[in-house]
Amino acid sequence: MAEARTEPDKIHIRDLLLRCVLGVYEAERKDRQDVVIHITMEADLRQAARSDRIQDTVNYKEVKQRVIELVDRSSFFLVERLAEAIADVCLQEPRVQRVRVRVEKPAALRFARTVEVEIVRERPADG
Repeated sequence: MAEARTEPDKIHIRDLLLRCVLGVYEAERKDRQDVVIHITMEADLRQAARSDRIQDTVNYKEVKQRVIELVDRSSFFLVERLAEAIADVCLQEPRVQRVRVRVEKPAALRFARTVEVEIVRERPADG
């Protein structure tokens, strides 16, 4: 008998604090700035839950490391572009079907704690 599923399984990486060159203004591009990244990956985790084997799940440590490498070497103008690139990294994981990426840029606006962009991307139907 098939299991009824109402919500997808999710893996969250929250409050990943990194630094990168990000912004459209010259002053923003002189020094690396703080960004805070939140990632939610949707994947079917039932096999891993039964087997207790890392090979049967999304290795979130490896995903985190690839995100760090991407952000560290990036030099995007827009927060939206950074979020898209992070989503692409997550969707390279074969088990990840959908990803939600939130990128905060704390120093973006005076008098505001942060500016945040959130995107959701899905694996293409053919791949």
